[in-house]
Amino acid sequence: MTEIKESSGNIYADLAMDDADEMLVKAQLATKIGEIVKARKWSQQQAADVLGLTQPKLSLMLRGQFRGISEAKMLECLTRLGRDVQIVVGPARRKTTAGRVAVVFAA
Repeated sequence: MTEIKESSGNIYADLAMDDADEMLVKAQLATKIGEIVKARKWSQQQAADVLGLTQPKLSLMLRGQFRGISEAKMLECLTRLGRDVQIVVGPARRKTTAGRVAVVFAA
């Protein structure tokens, strides 16, 4: 019988990847970029020109292969798409507890 385990909400953590939190953030940002490009009905070349990426690099990013693209570049892509990006640093947590990074998209 196959064992089924409940997800933590982060597939990268479930796969025990070292940079799981970073990968989840990048996946969320890449998904939003892809949604915007699709809604505008742009070709990948049109989108790449606006985003300052090559078409092959954009294609890789949209397929989840974004290791060579920084979070900062992805945030820049969102601003080039006309989106405002805010970075909010929350209050201190307990000293023994590490903070977390989360992506929240406004409605």
